[in-house]
Amino acid sequence: MLGKTANGLFWMYRYMERAENTARLIETGQRIALTRLNQTDEEWKSVLKSADCLSGYRAAHDDMSRDQAVDWMLRSKDNSSSVVSSVNAARQNARLVRTAITGEVWEAVNSAYMALKSALSRKVSERDLPSVLRLIRHHAALVRGVTHGTMLRNQIYDFARLGTFIERADNTARILDVKYYVLLPSAKSVGTSIDNVQWESILRSVSARGGFRMEFGAGGGPREIAEFLILDRRMPRSLAFCAGKLGDNLNYLADDHGAGAASRERVSALENGLLSKDINDIFQFGLHEFLQKTIEEITNISRQIEQDFRFYA
Repeated sequence: MLGKTANGLFWMYRYMERAENTARLIETGQRIALTRLNQTDEEWKSVLKSADCLSGYRAAHDDMSRDQAVDWMLRSKDNSSSVVSSVNAARQNARLVRTAITGEVWEAVNSAYMALKSALSRKVSERDLPSVLRLIRHHAALVRGVTHGTMLRNQIYDFARLGTFIERADNTARILDVKYYVLLPSAKSVGTSIDNVQWESILRSVSARGGFRMEFGAGGGPREIAEFLILDRRMPRSLAFCAGKLGDNLNYLADDHGAGAASRERVSALENGLLSKDINDIFQFGLHEFLQKTIEEITNISRQIEQDFRFYA
């Protein structure tokens, strides 16, 4: 496979995942803000920072407001990580690799583009925001489902999965960081009812509430939630699950083509290093510091994949 095709597949699925994850970050910010006693628009600075688009927002806006922050993350064409920008980029990449994907996958991506172009053609009101966020998640899930149902399990599928799980791991780490480090009102709130409601919001934002309740019932607090989203290999959005899938697909590519050794080594180092820690060790190390280090390692893995498979050759 040409590196250009591999690059298109990788980024097509990464951008679709990013669109969904941006919606999840907005929802997380919304839910957590509702639990705050003294709400201020400045809190959205934290969400923008976690989405890695705060500097761009500041360059475009003189002040911070909830409406402008949400609009920047949803609709701004100047924000390369906005939902509009991400879905547009996914569609462009899908067109470039059209012969490598099934007709059903192309139709699902194009349908997502058309639906969200219409839904986001104007500023979204606070009343309509929940339904728009659901629409974004629905179309992302449709692309994912059609991919699983129609694509051959070959190198094309492997690059699609690499893009998906790189982006998903990065997002899970960022959503956890929104809660624990940036939006936590104060150290005094840890373990309080407000703290517990905020952690519950984190579970909802990554569609993990049902799985967590199956595992822990009505019990389980912040430590168990963090462990579930970081270390539980059964949870599809956990850091450990994503790292495992990255390793699996890199192994498939290595078996078929003998490439990607350096990428596999980086993933293995992540699994046997940061993700081999006990949750108590992670909290002792510092959850924010752990998540920032994990995000850095995920970025390095992505760059290594680009180099190993000559994406830009």
